[in-house]
Amino acid sequence: MKDNFSKHSKLYAQFRPTYPAELFGFLKEIVTQKKNAWDCGTGNGQVAADLAEIFEHVYATDISEKQITHAVKKSNIEYKVEPAEQTSFQSDFFDLITIAQAIHWFDFEKFYAEVERVLKPQGVIAVIGYYLLSIDAETDKIINHLYKDITGPYWDEERKYLDELYQTIPFPYKEIECPSLTITANWSFDELIGYLNTWSAVQHYIEKNNKNPIDAISTKLMDCWGDAPSKKITFPVLLRVGRK
Repeated sequence: MKDNFSKHSKLYAQFRPTYPAELFGFLKEIVTQKKNAWDCGTGNGQVAADLAEIFEHVYATDISEKQITHAVKKSNIEYKVEPAEQTSFQSDFFDLITIAQAIHWFDFEKFYAEVERVLKPQGVIAVIGYYLLSIDAETDKIINHLYKDITGPYWDEERKYLDELYQTIPFPYKEIECPSLTITANWSFDELIGYLNTWSAVQHYIEKNNKNPIDAISTKLMDCWGDAPSKKITFPVLLRVGRK
């Protein structure tokens, strides 16, 4: 599994969007027992924090110790620095396993073997993500130009699974029908720029070219934004859920 986020873990914790309450309400409904949950590839712990309101114990893992350093702290969350494909958990332990915006980095075969080992019979696995944000037609055009044309060659190969909306990942479980969900937020212009800087392709571009690709579009973005103190930002949620 690649680690693209340790260097910018503080930025990631500050500017990444959070998932809607409806997502966790849906998971709460379909999981029969609420004892142990595993948030795999937890990053800054945002999903683990919401699961902690539902489950007795939440275990959250990531290969990035720096990400976990900046993660949300709650008394019933236990963080571990471990790879998704090989953990120290006992077998048949979890009622729910979540993987948010991370599964495309995993070795699918090894990871699903580990899921089979640690997920209880009738336990639920939820693959969660989000795709490109939308603001308005003019702003979206500029951000799409950044995404496809400027930073396009700098995305890791695994990014294709998000471009394909997680529909092409292996998913060896009987699927549960999911609601259509979106992430919405009101962001300032600075928050938008902060989020764009969390893109791994932006960081790859900076490392190779010693300049930030966002600089090439920032003036146009600012002109589109105008004087508004904040604007509504929308992300489509990607969700595939199955039962063992």
